[in-house]
Amino acid sequence: MATINAYKMDGLGNDFVIIDRRISSINLTKEEIIKLGSRTNIGFDQIIFIEKEKENSFPITIFNSDGGEVSACGNGSRCVAYLLGKKLNATEIKLKTNNRLLNAKIIEDFQVQLEIGKPLLSFKDIPLSKSINPADITIKINNKTFTGGFCVNVGNPHIIFFVKNCFEHDLNKIGPQIENHDLFPEKTNVTFAQIVDEKNITVNVWERGAGLTKACGTAACATAVAAFKSRLINNEVDIKFKEGFLNIKIDKTDNIFMTGSVSKVKKIDFEI
Repeated sequence: MATINAYKMDGLGNDFVIIDRRISSINLTKEEIIKLGSRTNIGFDQIIFIEKEKENSFPITIFNSDGGEVSACGNGSRCVAYLLGKKLNATEIKLKTNNRLLNAKIIEDFQVQLEIGKPLLSFKDIPLSKSINPADITIKINNKTFTGGFCVNVGNPHIIFFVKNCFEHDLNKIGPQIENHDLFPEKTNVTFAQIVDEKNITVNVWERGAGLTKACGTAACATAVAAFKSRLINNEVDIKFKEGFLNIKIDKTDNIFMTGSVSKVKKIDFEI
């Protein structure tokens, strides 16, 4: 058995195991990730590997708790940026996913801003399996029809439904069915969002490959984009989760900035 040195962090309860692969190569199989991700074991929403610096940025590799690799994790990226910032005594960190360059800034203790770039809004880029209006999606689940879904990609695919009460829908039941609907060839994250006022939105999120989650950074970004493009809010909004909120700002060029808290860094060891 091998002992792995790692870190445990969370952003608003959205929790991660982070492994620094800049010095030594550590590989985990899909089965090992699933086992470690179980809430009866270490438990996490995502496990994130920090790779060796390349072209002034740090590549990160992200896996959901179901063992599947994904392209984006907003809260996880903020946690990694905070961890690296403390290690390197830096306030600005560049991260590289397999499809985006992310600029992170530590604005104060335990507060990190992440620039995740522009949203993708065409059906091909989201992607959807057919050419339909991504801003007005209808899906039928269990003889119930959900209308007005807004699809967007912010590094990963999302669908957002604006409803009167985001918690009256049982996402444990309908979340996985929408996630795996044949409209989404790469599956999708699912958010039910409740407009409180023009500056506040409350959300309930089913995360692709991780399930019902306390918070999701990219879902916050996707919800803000959907609400802004639907003229429900202005360009800045607080997205409220069970343990706090993320501030999302969309600038004049459509770049998305996400700001929020991260936890303290906890060192952990485990054996595989």
